[in-house]
Amino acid sequence: MKRVVITGLGAITPIGNNVEEFWKGIKLGKCGIDYIKSFDTTNFKVKLAAEVKNYNPEDYFDKREARRLDKFSQYAMIASREAWKDSKLDKEKENMEKVGVIVGSGIGGIETIETENKKCNEKGPDRVSPMYIPMGILNMATGNVAIDIGAKGESFAMVTACATGTHCIGEGFRMIKHGYQDVVIAGGTEAGITPLSIAGFTNIKALTKAEDKNRASIPFDKERSGFVMGEGAGVVILEELEHARKRGAKIYAEVVGYGATSDAYHITSPAPGGEGGARAMKLAMEEAGVTPEEITYINAHGTSTHLNDSYETQGIKTALGEEASKKVMVSSTKSHTGHLLGAAGGVEAIVCAKSIQEGFVPATINYKVPDEECDLDVVPNEGRNIEVKYAISNSLGFGGHNSSLLLKEYK
Repeated sequence: MKRVVITGLGAITPIGNNVEEFWKGIKLGKCGIDYIKSFDTTNFKVKLAAEVKNYNPEDYFDKREARRLDKFSQYAMIASREAWKDSKLDKEKENMEKVGVIVGSGIGGIETIETENKKCNEKGPDRVSPMYIPMGILNMATGNVAIDIGAKGESFAMVTACATGTHCIGEGFRMIKHGYQDVVIAGGTEAGITPLSIAGFTNIKALTKAEDKNRASIPFDKERSGFVMGEGAGVVILEELEHARKRGAKIYAEVVGYGATSDAYHITSPAPGGEGGARAMKLAMEEAGVTPEEITYINAHGTSTHLNDSYETQGIKTALGEEASKKVMVSSTKSHTGHLLGAAGGVEAIVCAKSIQEGFVPATINYKVPDEECDLDVVPNEGRNIEVKYAISNSLGFGGHNSSLLLKEYK
């Protein structure tokens, strides 16, 4: 079995359009939530989202290319370019047939789908863009990243709703661990802040209707009332350890465990007691050969919905046991970024890698009212400078998909 390390990071998020800006925002407790600016919300019950700020596609692509890429593909390419550059991998020196790509999305090119559907209904089918299909289908984030970077290894997209990014990184970890690839570009991307998407999530009662941006995404707080939609991408470069060492690569952290389970319970509600998430965490710890007492930090799924946060709390207690769960730090960075859906796991894996690298545990910001159902150390409002040896990143998706990544300090 091969060992797998993270050697590159790339992100575009509501609190920073690259990893440096994003991580600075996390450390400062920055909130990326505001009133939606990308469309008129007059007739919408939900007014807030966490949009990417100051984004101009022509800063990254020429005009023709930008017109042929849905925003979810643009975000994936931007984050992947940054991660690749950060890793200092050289296409001229690599066997690019051993470089894979797994960058998934929860809902893909929904902006394009909405635009072209309107054209079809109002102007007729002949007016639908010939680029509609290659812009809208979900695998095109991975396809465009592979083309952009020249990666010729295994290339596919996963979709497990809000667990997508974590599943993509976990499956990339397995591909390297078992010797199929030397390098995998893995993560998630999302650009779902559109009228149809906001309406759909509102009507399924998943989104908060709060209008105070500092009391909207409030994971583990007793007054939580739903999540806030976010957008962006988070991508990591996974690399086989000896391959990384031979070229003198910078190593952020080692991936040592991955657990993936299904609730087989309900399309939107997590299983009672968070038992599916608990099993995912246990599987990750078993693969890594670590005990619950060794876990320093858990970046929780922590969506700010009532059932998710209370059931995830129960799941953490089940997985770690009562004593270890009292000592572990559990925060949700969705309080900063909103919920990036399929991109959440990619962005939150970056948080865990940086936490390990810099010895810093992020806060759950805008936390005010403790909830007896969420009685963990949620790192309220202020991050902590503390050595992080092992960190878990949890993601739980509609459909009952659960995934947990376990990262450790590389020595």
